Amino acid sequence: MAEPFGAETTTEEVLAGVDLSGKRVLVTGVSAGLGVETARAAAAHGATVIGTARDLAKARAALAPHSDLGIDMIECDLASLASVRACADALVARGESFDVIVANAGVMNCPFAHTADGFETQFGTNHLGHFVLVNRLVPLLKRSGRVVILSSSAHQASDVDLDDPSFEKTAYEPFVAYGRSKTANILFALELDRRLRGRDALATALHPGGIMTDLLRHTTPEMLQEMAAQAAGNTGAPVKVKTVPQGGATSVWAAFAAPAEAVGGRYLVDCRVAEVASGREGVQAYALDPERAKALWAKSEQMVGERFPEA
Repeated sequence: MAEPFGAETTTEEVLAGVDLSGKRVLVTGVSAGLGVETARAAAAHGATVIGTARDLAKARAALAPHSDLGIDMIECDLASLASVRACADALVARGESFDVIVANAGVMNCPFAHTADGFETQFGTNHLGHFVLVNRLVPLLKRSGRVVILSSSAHQASDVDLDDPSFEKTAYEPFVAYGRSKTANILFALELDRRLRGRDALATALHPGGIMTDLLRHTTPEMLQEMAAQAAGNTGAPVKVKTVPQGGATSVWAAFAAPAEAVGGRYLVDCRVAEVASGREGVQAYALDPERAKALWAKSEQMVGERFPEA
């Protein structure tokens, strides 16, 4: 019988009775919100957790209430490939494998700007930073391991633009840029999953739900209203806001509880596989196009100046 999980399920409900002792988990973005909750939930159930953060002081403060769980931290600024590579090199040098990598960190609706490497901030941080970090850590991923990449229903706002990823030719719109980066997250998970099959590992992308966290710091009330209207879309129903423990549920479900067939190359929402849809519900077909995923992979390698062989 299927687990009775859904939109209101919390991390603790997903992990009830689950012992994660012996598991090693990496979670990016542990300085606030879902990153803190995902790291906390895994560590509270026995996992050894390493968290990354751009601002380690902020991360230490955020994790201070959970200091007894022994969550380790390492610096990683996803908007700087030098920082990403230094983080990956340090973890590889330790030589300790991971059962799960959760690519949780991100930025949203930023004013137009560039990363340290000259990429548009949202695409560069949300996609390219994780693209390099995760690929460099694949040698540490255990057989049957899982990579969980947080995307968003905002992927519905836009497909990726492989001809103009940094808005050099088109006018910049913050939510469109966010949508592009979130579509990229799904396509990255799709192609990564294909490449990981040789080592029996899986990759998936997910929408955690609408949660009021620090991610919204660049989102004006007007943007929020527009996003809510788009999310209501075909149904006209009010948007439901999740608590942080509810928002983290799909991440821990994908990482530790979901069956393999519900993870590999899938897009998840509310602890289930989302249906492909042409409207404003479910996952857009362009985000699950394997040829599009391969094209994005090639473009990403070109942009970061690094090639990643099949696992």
